[in-house]
Amino acid sequence: MKQVMSWAIVAGFATLMGAGAAYGAEGATPQQQRMTDCNKTAGEKGLKGDERKQFMSACLSGKGGDATPAAGSTQQEKMKTCNAEAGKQNLKDDDRKKFMSSCLSGG
Repeated sequence: MKQVMSWAIVAGFATLMGAGAAYGAEGATPQQQRMTDCNKTAGEKGLKGDERKQFMSACLSGKGGDATPAAGSTQQEKMKTCNAEAGKQNLKDDDRKKFMSSCLSGG
């Protein structure tokens, strides 16, 4: 089932990208422009696999994963930063969970 959904997503993206190229930059619909922006940002962030799918889904729906890098930290960037900090502090088990929860919530 996941493979079918993955292929459907890829096919949808390919269709949108092809349609966007046909219109050119000036004639792109807002959704096509969003697709271009989200795809570019995902590439700049080096996202792959499930992380890329999640980012693209959130970015295209407008529910997060903002396509503009200057808009602030995404949840994924926060996760990486907090995870790195927890590693530096050698936190384990419950201490790590508490730290991560606090860090991700901004506290």
